Amino acid sequence: MNEIILTGLNALAILIVGGLLGLIDRRNFRPWWLVVATVLFVVNDAALLNFYGLLPDLVGGRWNWLGKGVALIITLLIASHPAFGWKRSGLTLAQDRKGLPSALLVSAVLIALFTWLAISGDNDPASAETMAFQMTMPGLEEEPFYRGIFLLALNEALRGRVRALGIQWGWGALLSSALFGMAHAFGLEDGAFSFDLMTFLMTGVPALILVWLRERTGSLLLPILLHNFGNSIGLFL
Repeated sequence: MNEIILTGLNALAILIVGGLLGLIDRRNFRPWWLVVATVLFVVNDAALLNFYGLLPDLVGGRWNWLGKGVALIITLLIASHPAFGWKRSGLTLAQDRKGLPSALLVSAVLIALFTWLAISGDNDPASAETMAFQMTMPGLEEEPFYRGIFLLALNEALRGRVRALGIQWGWGALLSSALFGMAHAFGLEDGAFSFDLMTFLMTGVPALILVWLRERTGSLLLPILLHNFGNSIGLFL
């Protein structure tokens, strides 16, 4: 029940915040796409939680292989719809040659930062399963959703743009990054809500950088690789 309440509150936040932003700039507002983005979020959340226990975990293990796998399959199926498209969703290996050099430079800085944080941290020994999971599933599932179809839907809903740092920024970048942070920082247990500001900042701010990389290169390749690197480097140092 806690998971359903959290999903509902986050979905309501998308509708309220997105709706208010849309009313500010009605000429660039497409309400139907905001509804689509909200439904996408609810479906993704439900899939990650094995549809709230309705889907039996036939995979097992310590980590949520089944939930991540099902969520990824659903994301890829949605991206296959003509309204989205794999390329528009960033699911392409092709890189924008004009934006790639700066994207690689930022990626190198992020790699150095993640490595420094890993060296500075107190890392416990990890199992083979933990290493395998962190090197693959977080980036493979979360990037195609948050920086892929979810971002695309929000960008279609709120079409106003401002050009800065070499890309066209929209409200979708901020909303998708904020929801990514909230998904990690917002909790409910024993009837009490919790919010960890540091967790929100440590996930929401990097999410904005990953949005920039995705828009700068036109591809989710670098965001996926960096996401998994950031999640797993501490397991090896």
